[in-house]
Amino acid sequence: MELDDFLDQLAIMSATGEQISHIEHIASQSPKYGNIEQPLPPCIEEALKKECLWPLFNHQSEAVNHARKGLNVIISTPSSSGKSLAYQIPVVESVISKDFSRSLCIFPTKALARDQWLSFNRLAAHKGLSNLNTCVYDGDTPFDERSDIRQKVNILITNPDMLHYSILPRHGQWSRFFSGLKFVILDEAHIYRGVFGSNVSLIMRRLRRICSYYGSRPVFVMCSATIANPEERSTGLTGLNFQVVTKNGAPAGERDFVFWNPPVVDAEKGNRKSSNAETAMLLAELVSHEIKSLAFARTRRLTELIYTYTRDRLKKTSPKHALKVKPYRAGYMPEVRRQIEEDLISDKLKGVVATNALELGINIGKLDATLLAGYPGTISSTWQQAGRSGRGGRKSITIMVGRADPLDQYLMRNPESFFSKHYENALINPENPYILKNHLLCAAWEYPLKKTDNVYFGKSFESSIHMLEAEKHLKKRGERWYVSTSIDYPAKTIDIRSAFGSSINVVDIDSGFLIDTVERSTAVFQAHPGAVYLNQGDSYLIQELDLDGNIATAKAADVPYYTVADDITSLQILSEQQYRTVGSSEVLLGEVEVTTSVIAFKRKEQFSEKIIGREALDLPEEIFKTVSFWFGLPTGLKSEIVKGGFDLEGGLHAVEHAVISILPLFAMCDRNDIGGVSTSMHPDTGQPQIFVYDAYPGGIGIAEKGFEKITCLWESTIKLISSCFCEDGCPSCIQSPKCGNNNQPLDKKAAIFILKRLLY
Repeated sequence: MELDDFLDQLAIMSATGEQISHIEHIASQSPKYGNIEQPLPPCIEEALKKECLWPLFNHQSEAVNHARKGLNVIISTPSSSGKSLAYQIPVVESVISKDFSRSLCIFPTKALARDQWLSFNRLAAHKGLSNLNTCVYDGDTPFDERSDIRQKVNILITNPDMLHYSILPRHGQWSRFFSGLKFVILDEAHIYRGVFGSNVSLIMRRLRRICSYYGSRPVFVMCSATIANPEERSTGLTGLNFQVVTKNGAPAGERDFVFWNPPVVDAEKGNRKSSNAETAMLLAELVSHEIKSLAFARTRRLTELIYTYTRDRLKKTSPKHALKVKPYRAGYMPEVRRQIEEDLISDKLKGVVATNALELGINIGKLDATLLAGYPGTISSTWQQAGRSGRGGRKSITIMVGRADPLDQYLMRNPESFFSKHYENALINPENPYILKNHLLCAAWEYPLKKTDNVYFGKSFESSIHMLEAEKHLKKRGERWYVSTSIDYPAKTIDIRSAFGSSINVVDIDSGFLIDTVERSTAVFQAHPGAVYLNQGDSYLIQELDLDGNIATAKAADVPYYTVADDITSLQILSEQQYRTVGSSEVLLGEVEVTTSVIAFKRKEQFSEKIIGREALDLPEEIFKTVSFWFGLPTGLKSEIVKGGFDLEGGLHAVEHAVISILPLFAMCDRNDIGGVSTSMHPDTGQPQIFVYDAYPGGIGIAEKGFEKITCLWESTIKLISSCFCEDGCPSCIQSPKCGNNNQPLDKKAAIFILKRLLY
């Protein structure tokens, strides 16, 4: 079926339920070419012509010109715009021009690293480029090959984890490589945000320090999806200055971007049909009409759930297509992921449900459609996911299915907020004391720290060193700091993708096989006793969670429900750092201590999502310090709320939920990166308060952005709540899917009343 015909079919399907809330037609774009200031070596230009990669688009040529001059450069352009060529050309040229030139290419995932290895090898097959020795060095690299790679490689492909855990701590084995290092490539730089980005920024500083030790000063080339702050982002990740390239010259095909809102099933309560079921229905329709599609889900669990729904639907409606759909996500064994990638390229598969593991530029062939099961959380990620279809100038369709979530419904009702809005700021915090201290230990292990290393580690270097001395983790001898003899290989204890320690292994209790891994921070929510855990369409019941032993045991089980954890949170103010007045309201920013306990879980029926049971849990508390902004009520408002017959606590609770749901519009984050607490009388202030905090120890910059944008935040929040058609509040405005109090109490009218007084 042609895409225009499918769009017509969607309109027919939507006629009664009004699921199509908006269609944005995006016109095609013609290519714009640029010039190389100095001629390339003939063998490179000839290889590019044979690969149909010549002439260069203007953003490619601009970036290549900067890099060849020895200037750091970041290219921030849309998905599938050919950014990788902007670093491949200077890297390949440096290798063939200088005998000892080396390049380090860093990718956030193993799959993307392997894909780029193939890309370099395609170039190496051409005449004059055979001396390119490109190797992948990651956790899957056989140990008996590693020594040979260290001696011979001139283009090393790895990931931040391997650089942190193995390469930098053992830099002596890489002395030849580091002494000749000419380029460092950091691809998909927009991925490096939050805790992961903060860790990577300090790994880059450790890398620069090691390079200096061996006498090299490599040029950094970064590639990123379009973000609001590419210059700030590149400097934040490395501590260096960058040239910025943002004018995209790549061609693009036509695209129809459809906002699909599941039909209302209970108007009074504001309930809609499950977005997961709607996504599965749409994917099944696309696949059954031979339209090659990729559906994105926000979590591993939802990836499995939507895949199961899609497969089961196809078994009934188009059985021959039921085997042409697969799930894809992190946690699968490498050989499983690669087989799915190959099957998608070869057309054995017509549909894949994936987490954002396939958001990045992995070659998975030509796709006609992308499905987004809910707003991905940022404008940048949304366009990155949409851009996986329609490559090579092909016409494509993207369908974003709205969840019963305040932010999703805000966008469904206000599509201009998406299509006309600027991209968000990508946030990191290399000054986070918890993260910085870890990397200073790693740096001292690599070779002793000295006072002048503050040039790499910033203004918090000195205070963090003193804390590590007080904790007896560092010892000073003369003018240098050494790691205490009681500490063994600090890098192995640091999970750079998590703020809460090592991952948890989910193991089949019957076979003893490893099913999956899950981050410690989410294990108490996803792998607690009684939880339903999904893997490749198979369901398991978690039997036991051992946080000390980093293991959760599971037993295969076919159950007609899934599980959602309930938690409670309390908060203590530790310090006030900034203060501002907005109208008659006071807003503060400071450090707080958060205590969270998972106390129970609910069983929810598949498809209907009806709650069919709730069971208590006894799990340890999680306590951490972070950054929060908070605000109370203007003078006299509390008594006005009571006189008006509103529920004070319910109004505060509703405002907290809605503010948290809207904040990702202003900060490049996910709702799960943010926490909140509301109370009619906080013990530290003696007043009603609403707190919104970074859900990670030390903070990652989200609360600061909320504090900065508080007026816009309140304005968008009142627009969200006021425009929702429900009577008393619903999942589309003030209810939260992760509320530990089961969304009780909530008062929609009180929330509107409070927000109006905060603003006016």
